[in-house]
This record gives sequence, structure tokens and C-alpha cells, in this order.
Amino acid sequence: MDNNCQVICFTAMGEPASKSNSRRFVSHGGKPRFIKSKKALDFIQLFQMQIPTNIPPIGGDVKVTIKIYYASRRPDLDESVILDAMQGYCYENDRQVKEKHIIWGLDRENPRSEIKIEKLEP
Repeated sequence: MDNNCQVICFTAMGEPASKSNSRRFVSHGGKPRFIKSKKALDFIQLFQMQIPTNIPPIGGDVKVTIKIYYASRRPDLDESVILDAMQGYCYENDRQVKEKHIIWGLDRENPRSEIKIEKLEP
């Protein structure tokens, strides 16, 4: 895989579920588990369909800038579901994110996330 890409920019439509509200409790094999909620899973599926497919994931450490436009003032600023959803598409693992800038925005008609991922120099 070619990991020489230096910058990935794109906009993904939809409002992310916050991590604090994106888990649900289930029992599997008699053991308690926390799994992603339907809202979080639906968002991840929609989000991943909007990631550019013509660009390989960036290798090495990255800086992520995300402006999340919410449909109301209610949601907390939470980028964790977005970072998870970009694994395997924009970078191999979200542990590569060494710097992040997360900005809260309001757009009642057009909730979305504007994303820029940049390779950090060693």
C-alpha cells in the first residue's frame, strides 16, 4: 500500500453520535458488553460511504482538523466516532493521530463534518 499521501480533505454529511451516547449494554454469552448504538453504527456506515476512495490511507503520524456542524446547540463536541470511522480509510489506526483540532459549528439545515488529515513530519 502506498502511504505517501500527505493530505486528505473531504466533507461528510450527517451528524455524528457522541461517544457518551453511542454505546449500549448487551449480554453476550452471559458476559456484559458495551457495543455501538444503532445511531452510531448508522452514522459510521453513512460516513464511510463519503470518504474519498481514490486516496490511500496516510502512513505515520497525522494531524486531524475537524469542524463538526451540528443541527442544534444540544450536542457536545465529540469527534471520537469520526476518528474511529476513518480507521482503515484515511489512516490505518486512530493511534496515528498525534495532533487534533476540533471545532464546533451550527448549521440547522446542513449538519456535516469538514475534515482535513495531514501527515506529520518525523
